[in-house]
Parts: sequence; structure tokens; C-alpha cells
Amino acid sequence: MRKDYLSWDQYFMGIAILSAERSKDSQTQVGACIVNPDRRIVGIGYNGLPFGCNDAFYPWEREGDWLDTKYPYVVHAEPNAILNSTSSLKNCTIYVTLFPCHECAKLIIQSGIKEVVYYDNKYDNTESIIASKKMFTSSGVKMRLFNNISLKTEINK
Repeated sequence: MRKDYLSWDQYFMGIAILSAERSKDSQTQVGACIVNPDRRIVGIGYNGLPFGCNDAFYPWEREGDWLDTKYPYVVHAEPNAILNSTSSLKNCTIYVTLFPCHECAKLIIQSGIKEVVYYDNKYDNTESIIASKKMFTSSGVKMRLFNNISLKTEINK
């Protein structure tokens, strides 16, 4: 039997990473993959503009006057995955390439998702992430850093 196949975490995080590649944002690409308790994908998303908003007509900058930046226009990967879901999200797990901001955390909690598996937390210790962690903790949503140890490494120990 083959022993170097992907773990479920590697598989689902890989789909989140692949989804992030759809983002038109030149600075930050974020992807999300929602999985139900039966390990079925029920939603995917990436950060991008709302339907009908032409990418060429909106700013993608991080600095400047607020209306001249991407921030008022871009929908994050997590709400896109929630909105794209095909079934109930109760007790699901969301795999995200970047730890969710406080606004996304609220939507994750409200949707019934019970676990967040994240690849990166480059904004750790910002007020937004502190608020996210506080809400996740008090609402019982588990947070887990993705552990990308290959099975080959684990088997050869």
C-alpha cells in the first residue's frame, strides 16, 4: 500500500491554497475551503470583488485614501466560501490560508463552523486577530495551525 499520500489536512489546505490563486490581489491572496464532518467539501472561496464589479475599475492598493484602496470593496475568502456553500455549515471545519480577521470570525461563528485550520497568521497580535481569537474561544470554535509535515517524514521516523 502506498504510504506517501496526502493527509486530509494537506488535501483540504491544498484546495484552499489553490483557491487563493484565483485572487486578483497582487499583494495578498487568501483561499478558504469548508469541509463537513463527513470530509466533503461544501464551500470554497478566495478574496475578490463582489459579482458584477469589474476588477479593472477598482483599486487594489493598500495605502492611500480609504476609497482609493481595496479595503471597502474586496470580499474576503471566508465569507465567499460561506456564501458559496452547498449545505449546512453546522460543525464544519474551514481551512484558510490566513487567520481570519474579526469580521470573518463573526461570520464563521454565526454560520456554525466549529474549527478553523489556518496556514499563516502574519497579522497575529493585531487588534483584529486578538478580537477574532477572543470570539472563537468564547464561542467554542477550535483554532489550529496547519501542520504541513509530510507523511513520508512521519513514516520514516
